[in-house]
Parts: sequence; C-alpha cells; structure tokens
Amino acid sequence: MPRKQVSDQPDRKPSRGGGALRIYEGLRHDILTMALPPGELLDEVTIASRYAVSRSPVREALIRLTAEGLVKTLPNKSAMVASLNIEEFPAYLDALDLMQRVTTRLAASLRSEDDLVRIKREQAAFERALAKHDALAMIETNRNFHIAISEAGKNRHFTMLYARLLDEGRRMLRLYFFSLGDSLPPELESEHRKIIDAIEAQDADLAERLAHEHAMQVGERFLAYLGTRRTADVKLGAGEL
Repeated sequence: MPRKQVSDQPDRKPSRGGGALRIYEGLRHDILTMALPPGELLDEVTIASRYAVSRSPVREALIRLTAEGLVKTLPNKSAMVASLNIEEFPAYLDALDLMQRVTTRLAASLRSEDDLVRIKREQAAFERALAKHDALAMIETNRNFHIAISEAGKNRHFTMLYARLLDEGRRMLRLYFFSLGDSLPPELESEHRKIIDAIEAQDADLAERLAHEHAMQVGERFLAYLGTRRTADVKLGAGEL
C-alpha cells in the first residue's frame, strides 16, 4: 500500500496546556489513517520540532496513545506505532458485529425524524467522499454515519463502546478500501441505503440483519485481502522454478 503523507499540522505555538492534546490528536489521526504505518518509529525530537513544543507534551501524548494501544514503548524508552494485531481480528469482528446489530436495531425502534435527517446527511457526506475516491474521508464519514445510527438508538453507553470499536478499526478499514481501489462496487454502495430504509420503516429485524451482513462483508473482504498473493503467477526467467 502506498504510504500516505503525514498530515500537516500548524506550527503555531499552542496555548498553555493545549500542546499535549494537539499532539495527541494529530498523531492519533495519522496512526488511525495509517499515514504513520505500523512499526514506524516515533522520535520525540522530530515530533517536538514539528509541533513547535518541548518534549514534555510529546511524552504526555505518547503515554496517552500507548494507553489506547496505538503506540508501543520500546526497551530503550523510544516509541513506535503499534502493529496491527491481525490474530485478534476475529474477536474484533465479533464485537463489531454485535455492537452494529444492537445499535442499528435500537435505531429502527427508537429513531426520530430528526435522527433520520442526520443519518441521511451523514450518508450523503459518505457518498461524496466515495465519488472522489477519498479514502480518508470515506473512513471518517463512514464512522459518522454509524455513530449517527447509534445515537438514534438513545443509549450513550452503546455509542461510547461502538465509537471505540470504529476508531480501533480505522487502520483495517483503510486496508479494506485500498483492496477495493478506494471505491466500492455497486452492490456494496447500496448497503448503507438499505440500512437507512429499514430504520426509516422501523423494521428492527431487517435493520439488524442488514447490519450483521454489512459487518460480515467488511470482515470477509479484509481477510481475503490479507490472503492475496501477488507473485504466485510471476515467472522469473525462461525456466521453471
């Protein structure tokens, strides 16, 4: 996958107390979108220079990212972007599936007209990002779409858990969209709209089933991408190996 450029951050000196938060948010964005890939070393001096701060708020931001599992501290006290725990993906997918099903079911049962307006607005934003083949915007607007559905279900605890899962899965979703050429085939483009229709019709059973199928499709596609071999049919020279 081609490396994405690390997002530019303003070089203005932050207000007192805001430096660590600004660094945390910037690094977190770059890690979740894979602008900083798994295994990338994080040099405190370089980061401090980039944000025009001392090393103290950099360390504070790295500690917070470490607590979230996005950064790993090395024995020599340096840090690196945490690797993707592919072996944990089945358990992650189980959790995502269950949260997606329950939040979508609740949305179908409890949504208001204002909720529907917001859900459709977030879907329109996702479709605009899709039309531009803007993968990072697709990831962000996809999250906003699903969070709008969750909030329509009126359970903030579910929404907090679901948001954490969606954020943890951003790096895997980046690979998912990459496997599709930063686009979606027509049969996948309609999945969100079908979920919206089920929520609008207040058909909780259908909404839950569609949410389950959506989660499974993303997971299966991601696993298929990981298993893709790109050199199996490559011939080296005239003879056979």
